[in-house]
Amino acid sequence: MTHLARRMFELLEPICMVTFVADESNEEQAALGHRTYWDGYFAGRAAQLGRVPAQVVHAAFYNFADGEAARHIPSAWETIPPEASLAARERGSAASLRRILGDELAGSPGLVRAADLTTKAATSAPTAGRVMYAGMRTVAVPGDPVARLWHSATMLREHRGDGHIAALVGAGIGGTESHVLSALDMGIHPAESFGRIHHLPKERLAEVMAGLRKRGLVDADGRFTDAGRETKHRIEALTDDLAAPPYEALSPAELDELITELEPITARLVATGSQ
Repeated sequence: MTHLARRMFELLEPICMVTFVADESNEEQAALGHRTYWDGYFAGRAAQLGRVPAQVVHAAFYNFADGEAARHIPSAWETIPPEASLAARERGSAASLRRILGDELAGSPGLVRAADLTTKAATSAPTAGRVMYAGMRTVAVPGDPVARLWHSATMLREHRGDGHIAALVGAGIGGTESHVLSALDMGIHPAESFGRIHHLPKERLAEVMAGLRKRGLVDADGRFTDAGRETKHRIEALTDDLAAPPYEALSPAELDELITELEPITARLVATGSQ
């Protein structure tokens, strides 16, 4: 199941990514009155948690630097209800998928079947210890197949993300540290130039790198040590293990069918960068 969980991540992630990189979701959030991309991001993604404090959003998202959630939560909800941001996120994401996939794929029986099977998996797993996934499970599943595929893929993304956070916490790797390990795993050097963290204060990045050096995870040049690379691989393997339970709801034949139906959808999205 571990290999399957990784394969499903590869197939579903491009579906989820339209929310973050295509125009429609951001345009929907802006139309509500959100001032910036990040206002819409935090307001839309955290909405299923309800009107929780910034500290709770920071904990649930895990990999943002201290204070970043507080710049947007709860101010992004003061005049725009969380439910409106959540609905705008869904509308925009579904619109992006329809545009990118075109009528042939978006209206195909294969997409309907993929949506049905993805939803079956996404609504089957235990929610205990899965804060973001549990929040998504409280949101009504859309009837429209394109929106349902996006919604269920996003549920599975949050389920996987909750497990990834558990793996990071177990390994003693903080949010900013996780970005450093990811950057190095992608061959980005210096890791501090990685887009997710390059904007952070240099003093903070120096502190993070010093901590990783002290633990023997990076060397003096800021590159992986053997121990660092093994730690990263161990975290990813555990993430895959923890992401597997939803797919146990599908039979082997259903899993094969889901992969077959998702492949052309994902290929189209990968070809456009989900934009």
